[in-house]
This record gives sequence, structure tokens and C-alpha cells, in this order.
Amino acid sequence: MTLSGKRILLIISGGIAAYKSLDLIRRLRERGAIVRPVMTSGAQQFVTPLAVGALSASHVYLDLFSREDEQDVGHIRLARECDLIVVAPATADLMAKMANGHADDLASTILLATDRPVLVAPAMNPRMWAHPATRRNRATLGADGIRFIGPEAGEMAESGEAGEGRMSEPLAIVAAVESLFAGGPRPLAGRKAIVTSGPTHEPIDPVRYIANRSSGKQGHAIAAALARLGADVTLVSGPVTIPDPAGVKVIRVERAEEMRDAVLSALPADVAVMVAAVADWRVASAAGYKIKKKPGEAPPPLQLAENPDILKTVGHHADRPTLVVGFAAETENVADNGRSKLERKGADYILANDVSPATGIMGGDRNRVKLISAAGNDDWPDMDKDAVAEKLAALIAAELERKERG
Repeated sequence: MTLSGKRILLIISGGIAAYKSLDLIRRLRERGAIVRPVMTSGAQQFVTPLAVGALSASHVYLDLFSREDEQDVGHIRLARECDLIVVAPATADLMAKMANGHADDLASTILLATDRPVLVAPAMNPRMWAHPATRRNRATLGADGIRFIGPEAGEMAESGEAGEGRMSEPLAIVAAVESLFAGGPRPLAGRKAIVTSGPTHEPIDPVRYIANRSSGKQGHAIAAALARLGADVTLVSGPVTIPDPAGVKVIRVERAEEMRDAVLSALPADVAVMVAAVADWRVASAAGYKIKKKPGEAPPPLQLAENPDILKTVGHHADRPTLVVGFAAETENVADNGRSKLERKGADYILANDVSPATGIMGGDRNRVKLISAAGNDDWPDMDKDAVAEKLAALIAAELERKERG
């Protein structure tokens, strides 16, 4: 019961993602939260107050001018009698109202009158999310102290539409809520981080590819650890089968060139942690059809081309982050190879590890790294990957603070 007794005011605005709010209510309540729902008129076009009320076991608030609810200035009471306000989904329209101080319905009036923390889960068409007006509103709300989760990238409800704009899944929103109540220091609040994770798949033909072995567990753990310390994290992930970390913006890619482009589009940032096991080579000209085996004939030769070096590109970029961290997966001469990588690629830190099959690190849950920097080498003990992530996140927070102080 991680949210036992916590009073959450859930504002549901109008969009197809409103259906997810039903599951969100259930997930919050099963963790002990008391959920009081508010629905905009648009939300009522997608889910019914009856369903919301049944799942929340609470009265559903709908109208700013309700005679019953407003006899004691209900919108002020709702704004104050809660521990947290969650807006899920948050439409472009509601975000615009919030950013500009509008108060023409119950939801926007509550949001203007509250002095409680607010967590927003945007959901809208990708072009609406990318519009300069929405971007300005997002920046204004962030500067005002509003917390965000998502949106995520993927298929939209509209046929043929895809991109960034999907509301985060209910469990991810719940994890963000739990994180807010967990308290503790947030030394990376206001900082922006980019993390790469997983492998890349370089196509040979439509069914075959070249790849490095990587589960993405370490990169995803680092993204989550940075987010828990308050960072605004963009995770650029290759193909993995593990869940997205909570409170993190995820961009999914397949190829190294796509990963490079996604990383560069996320700049500027305060820190970049390049964990992904990027394939060093790609097929120069991938076949558009499945290459068939022919009895008695040798396989066709593959002409390879070198993939972009993402760590080196970021380490020497004109918009270089304050801190650049890379990983070096080695099978021999770990320290020497790691230090060579540090110098060649313009990194501040390299976390080098021995990924020989006997270590079980690739795809496993534990890691043993050697932290390499200009100051020397530091051997970290064998730890699970979450512990490595926590230790690295704390180091990043301390180093950014030190650099800021000069």
C-alpha cells in the first residue's frame, strides 16, 4: 500500500486517452490512494461519470456552477483538500489554459486555485504536441513547477497516425506518483539528461540484421535513477524487451543512424550517458527482399560500412553536454581499452567492464565496472545493475554541482 491514505485529485480531460484513466483509478486505489475525480465536459464524451464514480468509489465533480458542489465554494475545497493533483490525460487545450491562467471551467479553476503539487500526463496528436504553442506552454508550466510524465511515442488512436503524443501508461503514472511521495533529495531537478540503451539492429534484409548483445537493463536502470533524482530524462532505446522506466521520455529506434539523430535532436543537455551497445558496422546496401539460400552456392558477400560513433559525436559536439559518460564493453585489457576510449571520444567518464561470456554481464542482472576518468581508475565492486545506476546518478549529481560552483 505505497500510497496508503494519500488524497489524489484526478482531473480527466477530453481525449481518447481518457479510457486509460479508468485503469489509472484502479491502480491508484489498489495502492491505498483515495481518488477524487474531476471530469471536463470533453472527458464525458469518452468515458462516463458512472464508470469513473464506480471505480473511484467517490462522487465525480463535473460542473463549476453545480448548486450542490459549489454551495461551500467547492472548487477551492477541491484545490486544497488533496495531497497531489494528477491531470491524465492533459489535452493541449487544458495545458494552454494552465499556462495562461485561464479559469473558465471546474478543472482549470481548480488548477489555478491550488497550492498542491501537480503531475501532468499529456496526450494529443503528435503535430499538436510538436506545435510551437504547445512547446511554449510546456516550458511555461515546467518553469512554474508543474511535473510531467510523457508523452510517449507510438501509434495514435487515429488511423495512420504515429509519433510522440501518447499518454503514458497507467502503471508508469502510478510509479511517478509514488516517486513524488517518496520524497528525498532531488539534486538533478531542472537538469536535462540523455541516455542511450540497448542494442541497434542493422538490417541485412527484411528478416536478418547485425547486432550487438545487449538487454538494455543497465541503460534503462540509469535513466530511471537519474529521473528519481529529479532529472528530465530522454531515453533513446534500441530494440529491447524490458519495460520503459517510469518518469522518462522514451524514443525508440532500430538503427545506429536513427539513434545518433535522436540523441542530437535531444541536445542541449546537462549530461549524456551513452550506454547503448551500438553496432560498429552496418550493411552498406541492405536488400529489400529476403536473401535466399541457393544449394551449392556460397552466401553472397556483405559489404559493410562503419556506423556513426555516437559517443565521439556527442563528446566533440558544439553543443556538448557538461558531462559526457560512455561505456566500454571489453573482453581483454579492460582498463587500457577504456582509457583509450576516454581520450579518443571526448568523454569525462568511461565505465569499462569485462563482458566475456563467463562473467554473465551481457543480459544479466549484475555488473562490475571500472570507472575511468582523467583523475584515474576506480574499481567498483560487483553490484546489481540498479545499484550501479544509483551510484552513477549520485556521481553525476555531485560532479554537476561541483562544476557549477567552479
